[in-house]
Amino acid sequence: MGQTVQNVVFDFGAVLFTWQPGVLIKTHFSEHVATPEQAAVLARAVFGHADWHSFDRGVLSAHTVSERTAARLGLPEQAFRALIDGIAEHLQPMQDTLAVLAQLCTLRDQQPDQLQLYFLSNMPVPYARVLEQKHAFLNWFDGGVFSGDVQLVKPEPEIFELLESRYALVPGNTIFIDDLADNVASARARGWHGIHFESARQLHAQLMPLLA
Repeated sequence: MGQTVQNVVFDFGAVLFTWQPGVLIKTHFSEHVATPEQAAVLARAVFGHADWHSFDRGVLSAHTVSERTAARLGLPEQAFRALIDGIAEHLQPMQDTLAVLAQLCTLRDQQPDQLQLYFLSNMPVPYARVLEQKHAFLNWFDGGVFSGDVQLVKPEPEIFELLESRYALVPGNTIFIDDLADNVASARARGWHGIHFESARQLHAQLMPLLA
């Protein structure tokens, strides 16, 4: 990449913030799921459905997604609303990945015209606002996009294109980190470098050589 600006783009859920849908389901619907496997199945039915994706996109309210999901799956709506209301608290910083981000910030401070940091997160608007208010390290980023603010979601190419245009990112100088393979594949299709996140240790091992 030479001496051009290198852009590192982070996903949030399950990369920088905890995201354990099975745990959420087990916590709020313990009477409906007896095993982790059953919790995983119900989690996919909740969070993998088009209604939740519309919540991510910012076109469906928390109230509506709660009503629809509870009715569709035969779940008590009060319990499902409690799940939705508790997600912002569930999203806690992953300290080992945060340490990698802090290291990148140090590198950027040393070479401010060679490294920039961004985020690209599928995140409903209510949770995005809570994260901004609660976690000062979001200010470490040079910019970013929450899906709910722009009515686009990963892995749609349009949300990657929006980040590019908003911050004048050069695809070949941009590295995207996400825990979902489909999202990484979409970034790579635009000419970005992609890292499929599995752990902070793995991320550090794969990312640093790209920044050398």
